[in-house]
Amino acid sequence: MNTFKITCISAVVITAAFLSGCKCQTANPKADPTPKISQSQTVDNLAVLWTSGDPAVAHKVCFMYTHAVQKQGWFDRVQLIVWGPSSKLLAEDSSLQAAVKAMIADGVELKACKACSDSYGVSEKLQQLDIEVKYMGRPLTEILKSPNWQVLTF
Repeated sequence: MNTFKITCISAVVITAAFLSGCKCQTANPKADPTPKISQSQTVDNLAVLWTSGDPAVAHKVCFMYTHAVQKQGWFDRVQLIVWGPSSKLLAEDSSLQAAVKAMIADGVELKACKACSDSYGVSEKLQQLDIEVKYMGRPLTEILKSPNWQVLTF
């Protein structure tokens, strides 16, 4: 399993545990189970790669978490990347469009892959939602290689 998949899986597990209020078991019951992150380990940016064409994944997982991260200030910078089938779903679903507008108003950066949105014929519609539509292969690769970004996929 490659590092990217492990990072994504780890992020999902940690997120689920955090959101559910899960308490980790430790060998020493008096030890604080909350992991400590030093300043040198802090990652300032979160890129959420949204690829799913499933509206439930968008509403109940991807958008809920992404918007909360931005509103709570858990990362300095939050970017939602619309990729693949999610571009078609977003172009057709008015409730998702309203959620995207709210995220943009709260500071989430929205970008969409132009190659993907062109393939579904929805690039213009996404641009009308104030989403930056551009070729994302190189920018995503730079994010994946950067130590300053965490990447989460839905």
